[in-house]
Amino acid sequence: MSKEENVVKYYVICNKLKNVIRTGWQDWNVKRDRVESVAEHIYGVQMLAIAMKLEYEYDIDLPKVILMIAIHELGETIIGDMTQFQITKEAKEELEHKAVKDILKDLIDGDTIESLFLEFDERKTKEAFFAYQCDKLECDLQSKLYGEEGCVDLSKQENNKTMDHPLVKSLLEQGLSWEEMWITFGQQKYPYDENFRSVSNYALNNSIKIKEKTIKE
Repeated sequence: MSKEENVVKYYVICNKLKNVIRTGWQDWNVKRDRVESVAEHIYGVQMLAIAMKLEYEYDIDLPKVILMIAIHELGETIIGDMTQFQITKEAKEELEHKAVKDILKDLIDGDTIESLFLEFDERKTKEAFFAYQCDKLECDLQSKLYGEEGCVDLSKQENNKTMDHPLVKSLLEQGLSWEEMWITFGQQKYPYDENFRSVSNYALNNSIKIKEKTIKE
């Protein structure tokens, strides 16, 4: 294929993520006119990465992080969005890696993108670990926003198998709201560093929705 065809093919494949709704929100029956897509999640993670880098002055290569985040869900263009409650980390990575290799096989510099994708999954470099934390915290923050909007009714979760997860069940039985459960789950599940944990705690203990009037002012 020509360079032009490669560019358009890659764009069209990635464009699919605009229409892939995040499975976690579907599992929890989030009721809203528009529910976050995978593409919107990627954007949110990138914006969070910029804020965390600038506010806490991390010694990282930010352009590399932004690119890494941009392609970290690339495999979902083929396999869809699967949560940790549906598939093991190892099984998902195997499927994603094969999908990414298939997507990139005709790109001239596909090896560079695949290398960044694998680096993100391995989380051994400071950029990859930073990007990973941004990926997890963004989801927690989005749950807080949905919770504050009243998008989730815990009494209407008849087909939600995620509620049977031992930690999820335990946190809800303690009387936590849906968003409190989600954020607390993240704090117990993911290896946040001091700064990410601090932001997570802020979201847990404060309202984070900004009123339009406040933005305009």
